[in-house]
Amino acid sequence: MGIFSRTRDIFAANFTELLDRAEDPARMIRMIILEMEETLVEVRASAARSIADSKEMKRALVRLNELQSSWTEKAELALSKDREDLAKAALIERQKAADMAESLQLELSSIDETLKSYEADIAKLQGKLREARARQNAIANRIESAVTRARASEILHGSRTEDAFSRFDLLERRADFAEGRADAMGMTGPKSLEEEIADLRATDKVDAELEAMKAALKAKGA
Repeated sequence: MGIFSRTRDIFAANFTELLDRAEDPARMIRMIILEMEETLVEVRASAARSIADSKEMKRALVRLNELQSSWTEKAELALSKDREDLAKAALIERQKAADMAESLQLELSSIDETLKSYEADIAKLQGKLREARARQNAIANRIESAVTRARASEILHGSRTEDAFSRFDLLERRADFAEGRADAMGMTGPKSLEEEIADLRATDKVDAELEAMKAALKAKGA
């Protein structure tokens, strides 16, 4: 009866209400699932014992029915030999076997009813267990989603991200400075007077060589 009371409590339990009142819903639903799994094991074990008892009783009923047939034959044999006293004794023994068979049949009927209750309870427990596991998965998914969102928020708005971007700004400033230094090194200032005169002399020399080449080509052609 303890198992039946335990299963009835589980059937009457409102998961949503239990989880709403719990400080740690994930832990609460794990406890609920563990309780139902243990109860399911106990109910199945009790059902197995009842099935074994039922089989044993059915075998006993077969033996009692055979015994009644045997005492009936013995009574008939005694009457055929004009031994009414033996026939009466045989009928008394047959009645004892019949009474035992009737009592056993009542017990067997009671066990069959119990087995039907076990079968119904097992089906309901399995349904509740599926519901609890579905809730467990949903809670786990919600917790995982919340953790992921918290991490994303930390990445977007946390101090570590701000520090990283500050470092990026510093690196960009260093890159700008390096590029500016390289550009400065490639810059040239205004030419001095000597440099400009030297350029004129170089230009005159190039022009003279160009005229000489033209003259040579002309003379060769003539």
